[in-house]
Amino acid sequence: MKRLLVPLVAGVLLSTAACGSDPSSDARAPAKDTTLTVFAASSLKGTFTEIGQKFEDANPGVTVTFSFAGSSDLVAQISQGAPADVFASADTENMDKATADGLVEGTPVNFATNTLEIATPPDNPAKVDSLDDLASPDVKTVICAAEVPCGAATAGLEKVAGVDIAPVSEEQSVTDVLGKVVSGEADAGLVYVTDVKGAAGQVIGIEVPEASQVVNTYPTAVLSGSSNASVARAFTAYVVGPEGQAVLAAAGFAQP
Repeated sequence: MKRLLVPLVAGVLLSTAACGSDPSSDARAPAKDTTLTVFAASSLKGTFTEIGQKFEDANPGVTVTFSFAGSSDLVAQISQGAPADVFASADTENMDKATADGLVEGTPVNFATNTLEIATPPDNPAKVDSLDDLASPDVKTVICAAEVPCGAATAGLEKVAGVDIAPVSEEQSVTDVLGKVVSGEADAGLVYVTDVKGAAGQVIGIEVPEASQVVNTYPTAVLSGSSNASVARAFTAYVVGPEGQAVLAAAGFAQP
């Protein structure tokens, strides 16, 4: 793999840190041991774990740790003082809230988009084949709660498609929805296209044509409370750079 991020000595880092907060202009990490904490949406778990490993490989001395949860929960934790360096949201609304609250350094950068898809167990016990089927009380459907990005997208999809889904439960993250489908607790769930692809063999995906009208855009930003701002900028630059984008594309994410 071509390494775009080259470790620098501390003296040079001080000069680059003063150059601004545009992630694309600061794709460097320090030579000293540094731990970077990234708060990221649940739907990014697979891709960001891989990106984090590649970033570590390209930058000896850097360790990347993650906290994955619903974007709204992550914003609440950051607002309450949870230590973190980077935030990656599954929607622009939660990033806008973080920005308005003064939690973000500079301008967030959009790095991916995602859309919803129906997931069912491999045997599709309820014989679901369209969004209309999720309106039936005979189909045990699980969706995300309205306050999290996948839930807001679900509400938007219902409006666009003219369907009123009858869920048996509403979850706080898309991974919880997927988990209930994988375990057989639900006949169907609305998750992202990337979740279906990541759980290949455990679920089957049913495309929803109207989903193309309800697209989630993913932004990332360095947090104003970061104690490792230069490394955080380097990480966000890596996400929007060719290596990060290749990982995201392989997982089914589209470019913003």
